[in-house]
Amino acid sequence: MRKTLIAGLLALPLLGLSLSALAADPALGRWKTLDDKTGKAMTVSEVYMAKNGMLSARIVENLGLPPNCTECSGEYKDKPYVGIVTLWNLKQQKDGSWGGGNGYKPSEDRHFKAKSVKVVDGGKKMEVTGCIAAFLCRTATWVRAD
Repeated sequence: MRKTLIAGLLALPLLGLSLSALAADPALGRWKTLDDKTGKAMTVSEVYMAKNGMLSARIVENLGLPPNCTECSGEYKDKPYVGIVTLWNLKQQKDGSWGGGNGYKPSEDRHFKAKSVKVVDGGKKMEVTGCIAAFLCRTATWVRAD
């Protein structure tokens, strides 16, 4: 009994460290998404930890797009851009990046597999790599907004 109590007490700091490391993940926060052609900021997306413990992102601010997504189909058809979930079910990878989830690009009404999401340039940028087929992938760069 005493050994179990001591082992439990010793494990608490380790649990706290692992939770604080997760809470301090550099991917969390607000990011500006950029237009592929002009490089102009289109939206601000918030990357957050979902209830299932996986990384997700949703649009929280529209920076000049039309108010509603007329290009969208399904549940987002003609709805405001703000609130659209753009990344979900991202799992942490061994290298600290996130991947293996799903994504949606509302401006093109395109779903994709989120292959990799990783923070670069000292935390100032995030590279989001998505694929619509195993060999058709592209990387978008998001810029830290906060």
